[in-house]
Amino acid sequence: MARADVNRSGEMEVFVQVVQRGGFSSAARSIGMTPSAVSKLVARLEARLGTRLVNRSTRVFKLTSEGCIFFERVTRILADIDDAERIASAGEVPSGRLRLSTSASYGTHVLAAILPKFMERYPAITVDIIQSDLVIDLLEDRMDVAVRAGPLKSSNLVARKLGDTAMTIVAAPSYAARRGLPRTMEDLEQHDTVGLGYTRAMAGWPLTSKGGTIFMPVAGRVHANDGEALRQLVLGGCGIARLANFTIRGDLKAGRLVPVLDEYNPGDRETFHAIHIGQGGPLPSRVRGLLDFLAEQGKVT
Repeated sequence: MARADVNRSGEMEVFVQVVQRGGFSSAARSIGMTPSAVSKLVARLEARLGTRLVNRSTRVFKLTSEGCIFFERVTRILADIDDAERIASAGEVPSGRLRLSTSASYGTHVLAAILPKFMERYPAITVDIIQSDLVIDLLEDRMDVAVRAGPLKSSNLVARKLGDTAMTIVAAPSYAARRGLPRTMEDLEQHDTVGLGYTRAMAGWPLTSKGGTIFMPVAGRVHANDGEALRQLVLGGCGIARLANFTIRGDLKAGRLVPVLDEYNPGDRETFHAIHIGQGGPLPSRVRGLLDFLAEQGKVT
């Protein structure tokens, strides 16, 4: 049983600041304590829990696995305390800082258009947006919500579907004028392609062949690490790419891009989800507000 004179919620708040600020010195500045006082407080917390929460060195600050679990739990506890106090005093008003991880494509073509409405609806919420197509660890990177495309691996993450989109192979008219366009799957091997610079679940582009689907290996001379960069490269005439329709619908309509090998398109769709950590239990109101808003306004088609 914890001693009555131990301010556990205060320890939690300091520990969360240390993790979020990435070290003792920056945490100390944010909460008006000295770095040595913060370090001693975390050391006392570790001694009371009987486990190391943080690996320390002069250059590296990293949570242990126990520290990651503790951070996840205490973050929820502190959010619940905040929610309880707001409900008791002036009603439930979502507030605080949200960290959202999303692809550049979703950020550019969906989120940018709807975020002003979210900020108007929740004026007490601050949003940090981190854009990357790479799959990140929500706990290690301290993300509240992530928007991800493609199949989800089974984990402790909870997902809310945001819709799905078709995929189309495209090229710019400038590329077509310079190199022509492939008419068959075999022709594709002679053309410049633009691809993602990391491993995908599918080993190639799916194309229909004699009633079935084959995966055409695409080596590519140019690679990028996010879908929006691929779109810009294709628009510039670098080569042919397979892109999500929600990002290129306007380009196709305006003639900035043209479909390639459309008769071989298998009609597959890529699914988008908004995900967060944990199964069951209450969510902080700011996280719940964002998830509900994305499900309402942030659909992908």
